[in-house]
Amino acid sequence: MRCYDAVVIGAGPNGLVAANLLADAGWNVLVAEAAAEPGGAVRSAQITAEGFDTDLCSAFYPMAAASPVFTALELHRYDLRWLHARDVLAHIFPDDEAAVLSRNVERTAASVARFAADDAQAWRDELVLWQRIGEPLLEALLSPCPPVRGTVSLLRRITAAETIRLLRRFLLSARRFGRETFSGDGARILLAGNAVHSDLGPDDAAGALFGWLLTMLGQTVGFPVPEGGAVRITEALVRRLTDRSGTVECGREITSILVRDGRGVGVRDAHGEQIRVTRAVLADVPAPTLYRRLIGEEHLPARLIHDLQHFEWDDGTVKVDWALSGPIPWSNPIASGAGTVHLGVDMNGLAVYHTQLRNGVLPERPFVLMGQMSTTDPSRSPPGTEAVWAYTHVPRDLEWTVDRRERFADRIQAVVERHAPGFTGRILGRAIQSPIELEQHNAALVGGAINQGTTALHQQLIFRPTPGLGRADTPVDRVFLAGASAHPGGAVHGAPGANAARAALAREGTWGGVYRTAIQALQQTLMR
Repeated sequence: MRCYDAVVIGAGPNGLVAANLLADAGWNVLVAEAAAEPGGAVRSAQITAEGFDTDLCSAFYPMAAASPVFTALELHRYDLRWLHARDVLAHIFPDDEAAVLSRNVERTAASVARFAADDAQAWRDELVLWQRIGEPLLEALLSPCPPVRGTVSLLRRITAAETIRLLRRFLLSARRFGRETFSGDGARILLAGNAVHSDLGPDDAAGALFGWLLTMLGQTVGFPVPEGGAVRITEALVRRLTDRSGTVECGREITSILVRDGRGVGVRDAHGEQIRVTRAVLADVPAPTLYRRLIGEEHLPARLIHDLQHFEWDDGTVKVDWALSGPIPWSNPIASGAGTVHLGVDMNGLAVYHTQLRNGVLPERPFVLMGQMSTTDPSRSPPGTEAVWAYTHVPRDLEWTVDRRERFADRIQAVVERHAPGFTGRILGRAIQSPIELEQHNAALVGGAINQGTTALHQQLIFRPTPGLGRADTPVDRVFLAGASAHPGGAVHGAPGANAARAALAREGTWGGVYRTAIQALQQTLMR
C-alpha cells in the first residue's frame, strides 16, 4: 500500500494550490484527479476550429491577479504571463449605447460622465476608497472565518462611523447601491453587470459588494488572461508542485475516504486501490460530494446531514464558443477593444432576466457575458480572426436535449447579431456546452453551477457550505474541504485550497491537539 503525508482529491486550481502549500512545508503530497488531465475548470482545448484555442470554462482572472495566494506562489517563475485588452469591459445597452471600464481611471470616468457629468468624480472617489481599503478587504474576504487579521487591518484604515456605513452600503443590492452612489445609468450598469457574474440579481442583498469588488478589481488589475490560454495557469501550478516533489496522477478517481475512529486515514480509488495517508486528506470537490459520497453519512453528525439538504447550488450555465473569420462587427465600435462585453439588457432587463431564472424559465432576453479572446491575447487564433465565447445563466434542473441546447445557443447568438450585424456570417465553427456538457467536462460543475453553491448572503461566510465555522475543517479529523463550496466560494483565487492547506498544517503543528479540540468544540456547539 502506498503512503503519503497528504492526498489532495481533485486537481482543480484549489486542489493544486493546496498541494503546493503543503509541498512548501515539506509534505509528501499526491494529487489524485479523476479526469484525464489536471485543471478542473481551468483548461483549454481546440473545440471550434483548428487553430482556435478555447478556454473550456473560466477565461478572465481578476481575482487570480489580485489574490495574495496566487501572488505568493510566484507563478511568473513558471512562465505564467498576464495579458490585457485595451479596455477591461464594455456594457452595451439595448440601444447600442455603451459604458466602458478601463484600467485608465480617466477613460472610465469620461465614459460614465457621458451618462451623468458628476459621475466622473464619483467614480474617482470610489477608486480612492478602494485604494484605501481594497487590500485589507480582500484579505478579510479570502481568509478563513473569523478573518481576524484582515478585519483588524481594515478597521485601522477607517473610522467607526465609516465602518457602519460601509457595512450598510455593501449589504445593499447592486441597483440600490448604484442609485445612492451615481447619477447616470453608465456607472450603475457597470456595477450591476459585474454583480451578475455571481448568481445575484440587481435587487439581491449584498450584490453591491460583489459588483463593487469586481468593478474595482477591473479598474486596478484589469480582467487579465494567461498568454496561451487558461491551461497555462494549471501548467504553472503543476510544474511548481512537481519541482517540490509533489505528484499529480490523472485518471485516478477517488471513490471514498477511509475513516477510522473519527479520523481520515486514507483513500480508495475506483480500482479498489487503497492509499494510506498519515497527515491529511484535502478534497477539492463540492461539499455534497465530499460529505455524502466520499466520507459517508454514517461518519457525520445528524445536524450536518440535515443542513446538507438545504445546500443551494447557483444557477446553471450555457456557454457558446465561436471561431470567427474576423473581429466582431460591432455597431458601436467602442466594444471592439474590450476583452469582456456585457450585452442584451439594461438595469430593468437584468431584473427581468433574474426573475425568469428564479421562476425556472429560460430567459427570453438573456444577459450575455462575452469574451473576445484574440482581442486580449492574439495567440488564441490565426492572424485576423477572433476566438470568442459567451455564456449566460439558466435555471437549474431543466432537461437539456440536443434541440433545446441548439435553440438556446441560437437565442444567445441572436443577441450578439442584434448588436453586431454580420456576426453570424463570420462564424467558422461553434461549440456549445449546456449544463450537461459542463458537468461532463468537470464533475464539480454540478448542473452547470460554476460557483459550487449560491453566492447569496445566506450561504456565505459562516454559512458556507452549511451553518458552521466557514472553515475548511470537517467533523472528520484530518479531512478538509478545499473546493469552492467552502468559504470564500467561487472564482479562481485559490483561497479555499489555501485555507484547507493552512488548516491541515495547523492540525499537524505543535499545538495541533489543542487546535483540533477547539474546532471540535465549536462544531459540536453549532451542529446541535
